[in-house]
Amino acid sequence: MVVIRTTLGDTMSEPTRYTTPPVELPLRFDEDPSAVPGCDVCAALDKERGEAKAEGDGSKVSDLNVEIRSHPHEWRGRT
Repeated sequence: MVVIRTTLGDTMSEPTRYTTPPVELPLRFDEDPSAVPGCDVCAALDKERGEAKAEGDGSKVSDLNVEIRSHPHEWRGRT
């Protein structure tokens, strides 16, 4: 690492350089998961997701999609 001294005596380090290009991850455009009919938890998560969409909170929508996808149901083969 090379240390550069400024005229004010502060120090700055030279930026790190990488030999490989950055990894580009694809955007996911799949549909939002559906709430399982008759499941109160899925219904509550779906309602909260709708509110987050209305507020424009894409991060929260994404988090709720993960919760809905991973919410266990015995008839899905999960316990």
